[in-house]
Amino acid sequence: MHRKNTTLGEFIIENQSSFQYSSGELSKLINAIRLAAKVVNHEVNKAGLVDIIGAAGDTNIQGEDQQKLDVLANEKFIQTLINREIVCGIASEEEDDFISINSSDNQHQNKYIVLIDPLDGSSNIDVNVSVGTIFSIYRRVTPIGTPVSLEDFLQPGRAQIAAGYIVYGTSTMLVYTTGDGVNGFTLNPALGTFYLSHPNMEFPETGKIYSVNEGNYVHFPQGVKDYIKYCQKEEGDRPYTSRYIGSLVSDFHRNMIKGGIYLYPKSSVAAEGKLRLLYECNPMAFIAEQAKGKASNGFGPILDIKPTELHMRVPFFCGSKKMVEKAEEFMQAVK
Repeated sequence: MHRKNTTLGEFIIENQSSFQYSSGELSKLINAIRLAAKVVNHEVNKAGLVDIIGAAGDTNIQGEDQQKLDVLANEKFIQTLINREIVCGIASEEEDDFISINSSDNQHQNKYIVLIDPLDGSSNIDVNVSVGTIFSIYRRVTPIGTPVSLEDFLQPGRAQIAAGYIVYGTSTMLVYTTGDGVNGFTLNPALGTFYLSHPNMEFPETGKIYSVNEGNYVHFPQGVKDYIKYCQKEEGDRPYTSRYIGSLVSDFHRNMIKGGIYLYPKSSVAAEGKLRLLYECNPMAFIAEQAKGKASNGFGPILDIKPTELHMRVPFFCGSKKMVEKAEEFMQAVK
């Protein structure tokens, strides 16, 4: 049992044996993410005071308006990871293509790639609603000593060796897994230190919250419409409560603590769904499964999907195991 006052750094050292690869490398990687998170947290918290909110006047590869803070978060995470000389490649939601990294003295010797959504839910920033960062870590599959290729990034989610998210809310938390359970750390802003606050996080087996953008109801597949009607029906432990923030990190985090399901299905206006497989769905699915939850595209596990492109989108059903299984039943009934 871990002490509640354990720092993130201490926790990594104490749990080195549960990580099947080099513990020193993992420590460097998580520390780089921790450092960038603290910088981004500082910027998020002062966003209302300085001219950093609002659109940057550009769009990203997804065709979405980039927010000023999106751009800053992207730069901070990429630069911090490059400076630590631990990763050989980075893919970001904000970049058209992956970034190959080679420090002058190591000739492509690094083994890890990171996929990142630097600022998830960024359209909520200027209304002071929680936003977050999502990250996913893999070992490269191409030979060490060569530049990374697209193949390194198009690995199924089951190959992840670590994943996590940072939620910048009323308190700032870093939640991550290395395939041995899920632990959450809360930032003490006075000391700039993350402390273990939520050890061994787990989804309740079922819950009473469903999180979906019901404004898109008319565009949803029939199976999703039927499941939403089921959630609203006065029967048994229902109706469920509808809670939708519109920031994946925040919705996921709340549902993991309280019990619930998050749905972002495909629709007649988003044929493949909206969320990106590689740096949103896969890391969240890995965390969910490690926390005794479930993540599905409506018909099978997210982590088994073979990616075909860097910015691939998929439908996403994630949360308490029994709730996801019930949603799958409705999807498969009208397949």
